[in-house]
Amino acid sequence: MEVSFSKEVEMLRLGAGDTFHGEGILAITKGLLQSGVAYVGGYQGAPVSHLLDVMVQGKAYMDELGVHVEACSNEASAAAMLGASIHYPLRGAVTWKSIVGTNVAADALSNLSSPGVTGGVLIVVGEDYGEGASVIQERTHAYALKSSMCLLDPRPDLGVMVRMVEQGFQLSEASNMPCLMELRIRTCHVRGSFDCKDNIAPAVSTRALMDEPAGFDYMRLAHPPVTFRHEKLKGDERMPAARRHIVANGLNELIPGRRHPDLGIVVQGGLYNALIRSLQQQGLADAFGDTDIPILVLNVTYPLVPEQVADFCVGKRAVLVVEEGQPEYIEQDIATLLRRRDIQTPLHGKDLLPQAGEYGVEVLSGGLAAFAERYLGASEAATSAQAWLAGNRERREAVARRLDAPLPNRPPSFCVGCPERPVFSALKLAQQETGPVHIAADIGCHAFGTFEPFSMGHSILGYGMSLASRAGVAPMMNRRTLSIMGDGGFWHNGLLTGVQSALFNDDDAVLLIFKNGYTSATGTQDIISTPDDEIKERAVDKQQSLVDKNQTIEATLTGLGVKWMRTVTTYDVERMRKTLTEALTSDFNGLKVVIAEGECQLERQRRIKPWIAGLLKKGQRVVRVKYGVDEDVCNGDHACIRLSGCPTLTLKDNPDPLKVDPVAVVIDGCVGCGLCGANAHAATLCPSFYRAEVVQNPKWHERLLHGLRSAIVGALRPA
Repeated sequence: MEVSFSKEVEMLRLGAGDTFHGEGILAITKGLLQSGVAYVGGYQGAPVSHLLDVMVQGKAYMDELGVHVEACSNEASAAAMLGASIHYPLRGAVTWKSIVGTNVAADALSNLSSPGVTGGVLIVVGEDYGEGASVIQERTHAYALKSSMCLLDPRPDLGVMVRMVEQGFQLSEASNMPCLMELRIRTCHVRGSFDCKDNIAPAVSTRALMDEPAGFDYMRLAHPPVTFRHEKLKGDERMPAARRHIVANGLNELIPGRRHPDLGIVVQGGLYNALIRSLQQQGLADAFGDTDIPILVLNVTYPLVPEQVADFCVGKRAVLVVEEGQPEYIEQDIATLLRRRDIQTPLHGKDLLPQAGEYGVEVLSGGLAAFAERYLGASEAATSAQAWLAGNRERREAVARRLDAPLPNRPPSFCVGCPERPVFSALKLAQQETGPVHIAADIGCHAFGTFEPFSMGHSILGYGMSLASRAGVAPMMNRRTLSIMGDGGFWHNGLLTGVQSALFNDDDAVLLIFKNGYTSATGTQDIISTPDDEIKERAVDKQQSLVDKNQTIEATLTGLGVKWMRTVTTYDVERMRKTLTEALTSDFNGLKVVIAEGECQLERQRRIKPWIAGLLKKGQRVVRVKYGVDEDVCNGDHACIRLSGCPTLTLKDNPDPLKVDPVAVVIDGCVGCGLCGANAHAATLCPSFYRAEVVQNPKWHERLLHGLRSAIVGALRPA
């Protein structure tokens, strides 16, 4: 990988007597090593990507400890790794982005949870939920419920988080249940410190191998008829054992109230910081966490301990359950166990707080204000809090009133110079010839094509599932449908669910694969079709694209039996337009694959910038390409902008006082990909674009020629 985590890797070596300072997800990673984890796997995805990235780049240190690290092809393969802990006393951890990643891993998780585990299992999931999320708004909690897995939701404090990692393994071993640990975006990126412990080399590891496999035990298989016995064990043995461990080790935290012991709040651990800040707004807590109302912090949100919850609620005038998302699993669980014990404490939650959406400070403050007003009455602090909330609303309304029209949308977009943007330009042009086509979109960088100015994509059904998702539509269409996926999606799921199925069914399908060399949207992690380091080192011209050096995708498709396949450089808009048109109109009946080849621009820039800096330092000649717009030629139509959507191609006031329409301009940040010029050529737009070469450290004859040109131009310039 090109992104370096060398500093983070060194932090993993800290031991007893050292203090860790850093982000939450890195603290979790350190906690795994302090717990004696034997193997780690996962699939990249925000907000937990750094866990796997750091482990992969720290492979040398992992080898010292005997820890096996594997970057898996998808979440299902990561979850399947945990099968090592069914028979053997191996502590294993895997990670991925949830909820989508947990959906992919669901089959393996069910088959793991049925027989249970011997070694501790911890599944670290990025609970990418709320307004800033990039996935479906669902929760991991449902998987813990249906498969009987413990669910940890640690309070966002690095010391607590690391302790919950260590206790998570112990809880898993005590109950024989896998443990999920959900981490919200704010939890992953919260910064703090904790006192380190020495890392523990696992007793059984890559440096201490087992001599013999475990004996055959049919009870350890997720297969009828023993699965019926497993179901009994979950309720009769595993769940009680988990609850005993939770109580004995104080995994949940009881924070006493200073003034109102007759009220209570039950909160998910991950929401604790926002809750305390909201209580501050009501004058019911201070910045150090001292609260007027008792709080039960659920660092383990499943299973709940009935006695613990009942003891907290009994005798109180009311209890508020702060649970993010829907349905309200925890609130319903608490209501059931209270009523079974004939405890009539009034219970509030979703009646005062929003049913859906992220629980930030302002949202929580609204619910707390209603709770406090009902049970504490009016107060100066409550009035101040209401004024703060009202002030926020008024400021938003005032800003809206000052605007003549709503602010224009600023949709997410491709990076400057992204090799995928030209393909959507070409597809826009191709559809002018073929007519509109149904486009099955997919997860990845190319999903930005669903935003303006392209607005292409009728569905996104799952990572790598675009080709499969058009199967029901294609037979009903006069025109062929087009499916789009990236090379990451191709290896994740698309090869089997899409390509294999289309070939097996002799489908007349068109598949467009973006081959940029990485799983780019999650941080440009390496995949099997990434150019290896040897290829990068042997590249003579560091500015050339390297993805063509790896032919794994092409060889795989050929081996499967794909007969119609074209590989096109993404920046060649005209050739890409012709190829897409051919695929959509060809007489060939079967799967047609267009491979759009262009290296991820982020990775390309990371590779060539140090190389160029080195050449300049040595005084060597460097040529850099820049593009611009001739202001005198630009006619103000701006079709170039609508066709490319490049952030560096924008508008400025027309320098001609006789013209009203603004002109196009290429601003700083252009990486010289050439898309604007290629679009102008392919779409027969106005000839206002020009290509310039910026020469640094020019040769003597270039300096002389430049001087002559300047003199001639100066002489011809009117006085």
